[in-house]
Amino acid sequence: MAPLIALTTGFVILRLLGAAGVDALDGWLPALRGGLALMFLLTASAHFVGRRRADLIAMVPRRLPRPDLLVTVTGVLELAGAVGLLLPATAPWAAGCLALLMLAMFPANYDAARRGLTLAGRPVTPLAARTLLQVVFVAAAVAAV
Repeated sequence: MAPLIALTTGFVILRLLGAAGVDALDGWLPALRGGLALMFLLTASAHFVGRRRADLIAMVPRRLPRPDLLVTVTGVLELAGAVGLLLPATAPWAAGCLALLMLAMFPANYDAARRGLTLAGRPVTPLAARTLLQVVFVAAAVAAV
């Protein structure tokens, strides 16, 4: 739920700043890209430290090699995508690549829900809700292209 809150809160705040006269944020597209960047900064942070990292490693489907490396690489890609969203020249590419990344990572979410894993001590989001959230996130990234 935290990623959805980051996306929507970031979008609303940035859109309000645009409406208040910040030219670079005057429009829904820059605000959406900023909200997505905030969301990916939040999600990427879990890939590198603490218990959440261990939980993310456990979420990687067992058939994939080196889950620790996969979690690190996806975290780096999320960080790079977040930065890319903030640069007008790279924002469309970053948004498209992040949409593809989310689709590629969805099997891990499916597997985690099926296995009843936890994230930060709480059960992972149930599959139906996670699927709906994924649709929202991918749609937001596609809209940011």
